[in-house]
Amino acid sequence: MSSLPENVEAGRDGPALRRTLGPLHLIAVGIGAIIGAGIFVVTGHAAASYAGPGVVISFGFAGLSCLLAALCYAEYASMIPVAGSAYTYTYATLGRLPGWMVGWNLVLEYLVSAAAVATGWSGYLIDLLGRLGVPISARLAATPFALHGLTGFTATGAFFNLPAAVLVLVMTSLLVVGIRVSVSINSVMVVIKLAIVMLVIGVGFAYIAPVNHTPFIPTNAGQFGHFGWSGVFRATGVIFFAYLGFDAVSVLAQEARNPQRDVPIGILTAVVVCTALYMLMSYVVTGLTPYTSLNVANPVSMAIEQAAPGMRWLACVINAGAVVGLASVVLVLLLAQSRIFYAMSSDGVIPALFGRIHPRFRTPYLGTIVNGVIAALLAGVVPLDILGELISIGTLAAFAFVCLGVLVLRLKAPLAHRPFRTPFVWLVAPLGGALCGVMMASLPLDTWVRLLVWSLIGLAIYCFYGVRHSRPSRWSIAVPQAAAPAKVGGPGSDEPTALKLRSL
Repeated sequence: MSSLPENVEAGRDGPALRRTLGPLHLIAVGIGAIIGAGIFVVTGHAAASYAGPGVVISFGFAGLSCLLAALCYAEYASMIPVAGSAYTYTYATLGRLPGWMVGWNLVLEYLVSAAAVATGWSGYLIDLLGRLGVPISARLAATPFALHGLTGFTATGAFFNLPAAVLVLVMTSLLVVGIRVSVSINSVMVVIKLAIVMLVIGVGFAYIAPVNHTPFIPTNAGQFGHFGWSGVFRATGVIFFAYLGFDAVSVLAQEARNPQRDVPIGILTAVVVCTALYMLMSYVVTGLTPYTSLNVANPVSMAIEQAAPGMRWLACVINAGAVVGLASVVLVLLLAQSRIFYAMSSDGVIPALFGRIHPRFRTPYLGTIVNGVIAALLAGVVPLDILGELISIGTLAAFAFVCLGVLVLRLKAPLAHRPFRTPFVWLVAPLGGALCGVMMASLPLDTWVRLLVWSLIGLAIYCFYGVRHSRPSRWSIAVPQAAAPAKVGGPGSDEPTALKLRSL
């Protein structure tokens, strides 16, 4: 029994999204988005600034909370397998305003994250080209300022991070051309970067110096979040954005051939595999060189060179793998954001141009182009550390809403057909939401202030545009009504009732 209407595009004019993706495509999308900045960029920043070698534990905590949220996502995605992810789930379950705020936070999760990953990609590309004798001017290879706190601006002497912006625009062009082409290219890049990650882990274990893991959790520096256990938890919140890929899988439900089966498979497989790889890689990197030296744009290749100067070839391979791997992350994040905008435009809370489908390529091309231009500008001028922390808190807020929504839906529609059911939901969902809240609380005050400013901007857009133009969600929950006993499978039977979704 399906919980999906025959035509999920009912009520839309023009061409629809094309269902072409199978389970392997979805797993590759998840791994492609997850394995990227977390391994190649953010590991060094989190270890050097917050947790030291204890960043391994941070990745474990983040992976656990991510798995709990992923179980809730999987249930939702099997019941409402359409574009929109947490935005659509929250809109259908909790209402228009909560749905809008989750959708607005998803802009942080995807659009801003694409810019952050492109910034990290630029660092690896510059290092790789330098090794090959093709230097790039520093004025065109970094953001023009660094920000310390809320008001501490420091000029870097650069003009614009041109490589990062160019990458975003190239990936945007691929996405306009078509989903099948984009996902196929992503699958190739995923195979390449997984091979390199396994190579680094295998080779790096032989060069680990135990002294670099002592103490495993450095003594707190006298301030919350700067090493010690508080630093481990703060690092957990900072690195959480590295796990965004599983959410991108649910965004593509409307382009999957069998979304009710394949989306949960893609989500859960990606989370489990990538958590294990993150923990192994962070253990190796912090064992190769003192954690205090890892706050650089290319921490993995730098750590290999420090530990094994005779293996410069491996540093080049790592940089090449990072260039390919991070490019695939940018591709997936931009893809996911364009589908979030597509769903929001369907409900009228943002202009209709974001949902306009190209008649030939069957992609939301105008929204994709606008999305790419904004992300390119952010990648060119905004520092990576600011982007990373802002992304994490917005993502955690969206995940907490999903955990809450699954519980609300269990109460509103307990008999609804659920192709995938979250196991031990009354433990998993509250614990997942609570862990997201703990990680949010561990983030710096500056990050909370930026989230507040971001939320106020979102509320202003909602009040001046969204309220006036929005329509009821295309997907609403119809609560099964009690009825007299009847034969199994017939009206009034105790057999689980399908989730009723209405398309407006």
